[in-house]
Amino acid sequence: MVRVKELTPEEVEKKLAKNDGIIELIDVREDDEVAQGKIPEITHIPLQQIPEKTEQLDKTKQYIMVCRSGRRSEKAAAYLQEQGFNVTNMVGGMLEWKGEVIS
Repeated sequence: MVRVKELTPEEVEKKLAKNDGIIELIDVREDDEVAQGKIPEITHIPLQQIPEKTEQLDKTKQYIMVCRSGRRSEKAAAYLQEQGFNVTNMVGGMLEWKGEVIS
């Protein structure tokens, strides 16, 4: 598997605090998981839909992939990185996220 850049949830929170619009978070969890709570302003694209949604993504942006524990998001990040996207995985996923969550 391709080596993917990683950020901790704390590092992601700091990046979001000073975000100038070039960072976008993508949640690859299933609908029922997202319904239990998600990071505000995150884009939801279930993992299996990533390949068909790549044409909607912008290669000038930096994407941070999120899931429950960091495993599915790592797969999504590796795939997008192979497609030429600037992508990072949030290790620990929502299990480690201490920031704001909305439902």
